[in-house]
Amino acid sequence: MNKVGTVIAFTMRNKVRSKSFLITTLVLVLLVVVGGNVPYLINKLGGGDKASDVGYVSGSNPEIVQQLQALYAQQEKQQGHPDVNLQVSADEGQLKQMVEDKTLDGYITLQDNPATGFPDVTYHSKNALGSGTSSSLQTMLQQVKTNLLVKDAGLSEEQIRSLLTPVELKNEQVTLGDGSGKTAEEQGTAIGLTYVVVILLFMGVMISGQLIATEITAEKSSRVMEIIVTSVSPLAQMFGKVIGTFVIAILQIAVIVGALVANLNLPHNAEALQGFGIRLDSIDPAMIVIAVVFFLTGFFLYAMLFAAVGSIVSRTEDLGQAVMPITMLTLVGFYVAMFGLTHPDSPLIVVCSYIPFFSPFLMVLRVGLSDPAWWEIALSIGILLASTLLLGWLSAKIYRTGVLMYGKRPSVKELVKAMKAYKV
Repeated sequence: MNKVGTVIAFTMRNKVRSKSFLITTLVLVLLVVVGGNVPYLINKLGGGDKASDVGYVSGSNPEIVQQLQALYAQQEKQQGHPDVNLQVSADEGQLKQMVEDKTLDGYITLQDNPATGFPDVTYHSKNALGSGTSSSLQTMLQQVKTNLLVKDAGLSEEQIRSLLTPVELKNEQVTLGDGSGKTAEEQGTAIGLTYVVVILLFMGVMISGQLIATEITAEKSSRVMEIIVTSVSPLAQMFGKVIGTFVIAILQIAVIVGALVANLNLPHNAEALQGFGIRLDSIDPAMIVIAVVFFLTGFFLYAMLFAAVGSIVSRTEDLGQAVMPITMLTLVGFYVAMFGLTHPDSPLIVVCSYIPFFSPFLMVLRVGLSDPAWWEIALSIGILLASTLLLGWLSAKIYRTGVLMYGKRPSVKELVKAMKAYKV
């Protein structure tokens, strides 16, 4: 046990002192801080609150232009600023020159279309796609067309107002007989937390697993392993490296999450989160516990596999190909989880949430976004724990044999034969 502790301390000390660990942590923290402030930065740098200046050709259909201006004036009263300032009137040549001089973002032309009874409208700008201005104009023009048709139908003002008022549709999870179910705020928070847990698990497994495998292979290729095994048993090495790397990974994740939480609690970001229906104080403690259990177990499951594969590779050049199957399993779990964010009750998600390689991603997703029964969660955890113990035992046997096998990477048959010869 003392030797395992020594390996853990040595691994942690080396990782913390390495420049790659410090630089990676700093870069991830900066990405989290910048990413959390993206909406605020866009607004500050002239994004969301800036209206597009749009002109129209002189002599254009005055009724449509006036209604467009009235709609944007109403929008300004409602949200504090319009999407479009439709004020400039000139001939097309002048408007084109103003776009060239960047005094206008674009201009519209209206051409009569007797077939539809409404003019064909074209938005001219330097951007071929028209960006959000084109979408805003299309929405407002559709409303103008509706207003004209309703006006011709002879409806009263109250009927027109009622007809044009958009229908509101709210999503609410059904509260079951046992009292389970989430409020709108809890659902929004659960979605955000699910995103964070899935991404952190994916990053933790990929980065830490590769570090474990690379370190073991490097020690083996430099023949340092032959010296180490005379002082520390292979099992103490493997578990010491896995646990030491795990502690460092948790430390790194804690720093990143701390920066994220501190960033999201800033006043301007807190307001943005509430706009999405997310409140950090509404996080369900049970979900955090379940997420931690699946995160820890899933990490050890993949870490053991990376350690076992790293032990049978003699050259670091061959490591990428050797760990490819494990990498693919991790990617499949991650991408299935991304699909499950919009389909949490899909049969694919339900079935895969019991497969130990995928359950750390998918059962957390189901707990956050749907409402699985308690026995489903317990069964998934039981299968994952049993699989982690089984793969840990198998990985330990492979590690004890593989660390002293040099040359080309052994096949499964050669590995089994060596394990029998060494009585492992």
